[in-house]
Amino acid sequence: MNWSQVRTVLWLRWRLTWNQFTRGSPLNAAIMVFVVALGLGLVVAGGIGGLVGGGLGLAKASPLVLLAVWDVIIVVFLFVWLIGLLTELQRSETIDLNRLLHLPVSLKHIFLVNYLASHLSLSLALFLPGILGLCTGLMWSKGVVMALLFPLALSFVFMVTALTYCLRGWLISLMVNQRRRRAVIAGVTVVAVLLGQLPNLYFNVIGRRHFSPPRRNEPGRAAEASPRQQNRAQKPALPPGFLSAHKFIPPLWVGNGAMALAEGNAWPALGGSLGAFAIGAMGLISAYRSTVRFYRGEQVRAATKSAPKPRAPGAGKTAQRQFLERKLPGIPEEAAVMASPFFRSLTRAPEMKMMMAVNIIMPLLLGVMYFSRRLGPPGEAAKPFLEAAKPFVAAGAVAFAFMSTVQLLFNQFGFDRDGFRALVLLPAQRRYVLLAKNLSLLPIGGGMGLLFLVLVTAVLRLPPWVVLAAICQLASGFLLLSMIGNFVSVTAPYRIAPGSLKPTKAPPKVMALIFVTHLLFPVAMVPLFVPPALGLLFEHLHWFSSGPVNFLLSLAWLAVVAVLYRASLECLGNFLQRREMNIVQAVTQEVE
Repeated sequence: MNWSQVRTVLWLRWRLTWNQFTRGSPLNAAIMVFVVALGLGLVVAGGIGGLVGGGLGLAKASPLVLLAVWDVIIVVFLFVWLIGLLTELQRSETIDLNRLLHLPVSLKHIFLVNYLASHLSLSLALFLPGILGLCTGLMWSKGVVMALLFPLALSFVFMVTALTYCLRGWLISLMVNQRRRRAVIAGVTVVAVLLGQLPNLYFNVIGRRHFSPPRRNEPGRAAEASPRQQNRAQKPALPPGFLSAHKFIPPLWVGNGAMALAEGNAWPALGGSLGAFAIGAMGLISAYRSTVRFYRGEQVRAATKSAPKPRAPGAGKTAQRQFLERKLPGIPEEAAVMASPFFRSLTRAPEMKMMMAVNIIMPLLLGVMYFSRRLGPPGEAAKPFLEAAKPFVAAGAVAFAFMSTVQLLFNQFGFDRDGFRALVLLPAQRRYVLLAKNLSLLPIGGGMGLLFLVLVTAVLRLPPWVVLAAICQLASGFLLLSMIGNFVSVTAPYRIAPGSLKPTKAPPKVMALIFVTHLLFPVAMVPLFVPPALGLLFEHLHWFSSGPVNFLLSLAWLAVVAVLYRASLECLGNFLQRREMNIVQAVTQEVE
């Protein structure tokens, strides 16, 4: 392998990235040039900033301060690197080894070239100069012994890039199947959300008792303590396993090595360098072996051997027929039959699983952090205010649950894509199509609302009247948003990119309407807060208790919205029939 081939591959990588950002219009090209210039400026600024920060800012810093600074740098770098990995997995223009193998070079050389070319990313270009500048500044301010930070930081970068390349190759081998590819992207996104919440969970759940301020219920003992003891008590104590974790967790070896070098001990830095380099080498060797197996077809043969035996003809038709022939009480048969496959399509879509997983994880994390605080009982002056606020909190929980499903309700045909042609050819009344779409979204929106309501009820111990009123508000809010969503879905449909929740390029008018409808979502949720407000007013005037008033008014509003929803299906169904061809063109045209 000669230098001209390496230069050609690097140029190919740059050209693919340039084409990705500049295709479409000259404005994109100008933006790309500006972004490149800004990136070069940030690279220079990062190197100079690291040099100045290490030489002047951290010249008199203690070893623990160096530990904290390096930990923050490593955590931010890993977070940005993970975002870049998610973006790279969803790209369609990557350097494929199948195309590079036509060159007169060995697979080992092409593997190394592709490894180097695949890591020419913005995150590495921004952080690496800053890290090297910081190492240089620390060597200048604290002595030559800090030069051991260079191999430690570079071995850490090598470890991250090698493990990332191994993980990326494994994921690409899984994503040969397009359906599996979307599921992998959704799963990686959920894992990224969980990893992003780990520091929040640690500092709010585990480390809260270690960093909590001293108690103030013993003023006599505080007065008897010496000034040195008082100063020591005011400083937050580190958790017992905090420093021990830096010896066993590889990403924390850089901070541990910097702290040890500041204390005059060079062995942790040397050990961390060797350990990170060894882990990176093992990851790179594993990636190369998996690449060889993949291109020799060994993984395909293994998958063929483990493939399940084909079932007999008609074995799965009974369950499918039972699923499609389900009848919903009080719902026309045509709408019930269409609602079942609509709901099955949503549950099988990876982007829906990603959205549902994120929306379920977030309230659970908030609930865990709330219960871990162990707050004491409220004071007597705050109890009336908390009791009066409970109906509003329940209504707010219902509204917050609908916030996660507003994209589905306001674009009900965008996820159908090419499947919308089957709806056009379907000999069914269009009002039943809208009703079936709303019924397919009912388990999602209603399930999220009930989950939020259960969490709020468990935390605040809501009275039965408030819970019943919140259930009525949940039903009325769903019907109201379904009416608005039916109109918006027919008026401004847009295609959703497969495997993500990102809309494709839509006309400016459609994008403006989408922005306005999402901006006015809180206005549509205002009627949910009217019954609690009137109940509070009636109780303040000593007419009736607020609980029964809130429930009765919420029930009356539900009846009104149900009548309006039923009346809107006929006119919106006719509107859908007139705009079917426009919707087909909007949701089936691939504009990437």
